[in-house]
Amino acid sequence: MKKIKILYAEDEKSLGTIVKESLETRAFEVHLVENGNDALEAFYSASFDVLVLDVMMPKMDGFTLGKKIRQINHTIPIIYLTAKSQTQDVIDGFSAGGNDYIRKPFSIEELIVRINALVARSSSKPQIIGIGNYTYHTKSQELYFESTSIPMTYRETEVLHLLTLNINEVVQKDILLTKIWGKADFFNGRSLDVFITKLRKKLSLDPTIKIINCRGQGYKLFVV
Repeated sequence: MKKIKILYAEDEKSLGTIVKESLETRAFEVHLVENGNDALEAFYSASFDVLVLDVMMPKMDGFTLGKKIRQINHTIPIIYLTAKSQTQDVIDGFSAGGNDYIRKPFSIEELIVRINALVARSSSKPQIIGIGNYTYHTKSQELYFESTSIPMTYRETEVLHLLTLNINEVVQKDILLTKIWGKADFFNGRSLDVFITKLRKKLSLDPTIKIINCRGQGYKLFVV
């Protein structure tokens, strides 16, 4: 059985270690980081099934981190952990893209139940995204126009995947570059421009679809 991969961000070292070890004894795979910046970098460089984010962290708090992640991925489950107990804090958590909210102190059993429920709900969602007269199969990363398969390179599918997760919304260029190439620099930016041009051509069979260059920001997959 495939292990559930968790990105766990917690600045309390002792708590983080205990939770990580406890989850790993229950067949979860856990990547532990101690601040928001490291968590964002880890998210860019690997794939996870669920994010467990402490709210009060140095360098970048959990809510800010969650909002940044939601700019490029609308579907990955996010659980916030916090010692705060005010109703407004819970509202802020859900406003920051959270799917669940657990107050400290918490039991490992409670955390596991919440993780399993969110991952099960997420994996049951349709893995096919409609883009005008095209369909994009997120699991297999295949693009179809009506019933015809459109040949795609690996890098093209990576770019399209991030755009389809944010249809009609701007995806920041730096986020695309960091997530796909690992670094936002001039040369990778030129490569991204080339792949955007290729994708525009492959999506040109449907005139209602456009990939818009939002100057100074990034790209938007726009569907009328």
